Amino acid sequence: MTDTLRRPSVRHVPAVRRRAPRRTAARTLPAVAALALVASCTVGGGGTAKADAGASGAGDPLFPQLGNGGYDVRHYGLTLAYEPDGNHLDGTAVITARATQELAAFNLDLKGLDVRAVRVDGREARTEREGTELTVTPDRKIAKGRTFETVVTYGGTPEEITDEDDEDDEDAKDGEGAEGWVETDDGAVGLGQPTGSMAWFPGNHHPSDKAAYDIQVTVPAGYTAVANGELKREETKGGRKSFSWHSAEPMASYLASVAVSPFKVTTTHAGKLPVCLATHPKQAAAEPRLKKLVPEALTWATGLFGPYPFSSAGAVVDHNPTLGYALETQTKPYFGTTPDDLTVVHEIAHQWFGNSVTPRTWRDMWLNEGFAQYAEWLWEEKRGGRSVQRIFDDYYDGKDPLSEGIWAYPPSDPEPETVSDPPVYGRGAMVLHKLRQAVGDEKFFATVRAWTAEHRHGNADTAEFVRFWERKSGKDLDGLFDVWLRGKGRPATR
Repeated sequence: MTDTLRRPSVRHVPAVRRRAPRRTAARTLPAVAALALVASCTVGGGGTAKADAGASGAGDPLFPQLGNGGYDVRHYGLTLAYEPDGNHLDGTAVITARATQELAAFNLDLKGLDVRAVRVDGREARTEREGTELTVTPDRKIAKGRTFETVVTYGGTPEEITDEDDEDDEDAKDGEGAEGWVETDDGAVGLGQPTGSMAWFPGNHHPSDKAAYDIQVTVPAGYTAVANGELKREETKGGRKSFSWHSAEPMASYLASVAVSPFKVTTTHAGKLPVCLATHPKQAAAEPRLKKLVPEALTWATGLFGPYPFSSAGAVVDHNPTLGYALETQTKPYFGTTPDDLTVVHEIAHQWFGNSVTPRTWRDMWLNEGFAQYAEWLWEEKRGGRSVQRIFDDYYDGKDPLSEGIWAYPPSDPEPETVSDPPVYGRGAMVLHKLRQAVGDEKFFATVRAWTAEHRHGNADTAEFVRFWERKSGKDLDGLFDVWLRGKGRPATR
């Protein structure tokens, strides 16, 4: 993820960068936040639940009530109909999951929107709602290990979720804290990091529960609906057009996205990999550059990070200039306006780091953003700019504008309100550069490729990362990690 703030002036390019520092705690939503304060649990369990009911939260150390326990989603089938005039969404979600315990009841995350009917394995189920928790009680218990299907029919006006504290922040710009279902000048987009996906479909909205997706979106003629994965079918009937998108590889729900606008869609290739570019007419000038840049960056990144992890790639360039950030939505990063080259590289790097190798908890976000930031440094050096070492030194010395605030806390230990702040990005990249210095270039990039291969389409956390590097390098790296990853303040020496 990148935001529009603090692009170094020496780059002389329009800014689309990571999100600004934000108080993400507000996004746990009022009803959820109260529960989060008293939750004591681990990922995969916790929250408030009876012994034979799935937990109402996944037990994330930063956001305990996000996600749910008791089941593992295997597939989402979303059938959506959207009317831009009036911002109305109707949906049916078919959720295929495997029970990880006996379930007399289970929860789904859903914010706003009216639930019209819920069926489990074809039988009507009872439901209760409190805040963003939709509790489903099937007419019979679900045995541990059994695969079951839940169908939720819902609709209404989907909500944009905004950082509440942005209202009191004089430096905040309109759109910086927006996620969920965000209206644009002539359409809308669903964006999910960290909680926004619950604004447009029900599910287990924690990054530890990844699933395959099929998303069908019907919109008025003249609009195009773009989602993750590959377009499998396009149909026109009665003045409306349906687009069916398929994502076979596992995806965390915060990376799922639907964008609706009068896009022009073109396809190019990076080798044999199809690259789908959706460009808003007001951003048409971006298309020729991206048709060259995206395949070039994909090919370059594949050489550094290992095989590209998905069946397709691409980008969505919308006319959403107040959004304030870009997001690494899986296979097609979303840009609210024409991005600069470094932003494109950042979001492409996320396809490996964050999308394929997904953080086990939100505390592990530096594993996403540190690598994406380091990819920017590598690209700048490749294109004749500063060397990576020079960028590292500029960060350490405070000469790079993006280095502001990087010593506020260790990158592996953010709080809910600081999970997207500079230490996660810039200091996260510095950790990687220190590893590179410690093990040498050849071992460093070989280990990076091994990391993406061994955790492909899975989840990983910081402790696994530390063990992995010590095992692969054969070195004791505790001192390095103690100073650069876990240490408070700026290290005494670089």
